[in-house]
Amino acid sequence: MPPRPKLLNFDVYGRLEAGVDEAGRGCLAGSVTAAAVIPSAATLDLALNDSKKLSPSARKKLRMEIERTAVAWAVGWASSEEVDQVNILNATFLAMHRAIDGLRTSSGKPSPPAHLLIDGNRFAPHAIDHTCHVKGDGKFASIAAASILAKTHRDAFMTESAEQFPHYGWMTNAGYPTIAHRKAIAAHGPTPLHRKTFRWQAKLF
Repeated sequence: MPPRPKLLNFDVYGRLEAGVDEAGRGCLAGSVTAAAVIPSAATLDLALNDSKKLSPSARKKLRMEIERTAVAWAVGWASSEEVDQVNILNATFLAMHRAIDGLRTSSGKPSPPAHLLIDGNRFAPHAIDHTCHVKGDGKFASIAAASILAKTHRDAFMTESAEQFPHYGWMTNAGYPTIAHRKAIAAHGPTPLHRKTFRWQAKLF
């Protein structure tokens, strides 16, 4: 196994921080999904990493542990219709805000953090102060945890949706623009989950 990355537990020690990340920005179909996580000491002790660097089985196991141990966590969604209405960047911010606003403890009590650590270089300001961190999911444990939740929740949704729309390979491509996915759109047309403002046609090799 690759060595566990040395992720930072805090940006400012002693401050209650939530990591925030998204999944699905580059997809042709499905919602863009965001997650927010306030980690506990037990969460920080997990083998967290950028979700893209983890195997599907590792992500699933870590999702269960993050949800079990975190001080608070939440997932937010912006639908494909909302992506078409406000564009993918603003839909991403919308999903992030929904995740932040949904932060709850295991007892259901709202748990707003003092500060937000946002993956990336842009964010629509929230009532809670924030800082942006490029490739933050490889730097901060809280953002890595959020990346895992966003990825696993979105993948689960696309796998379920594949049962209703079986031609597009979503159980393996999760809605991303693979050649097989584009060919399926050309053969069967778009579904209600496809983003109408995204380009579906491309050279097929």
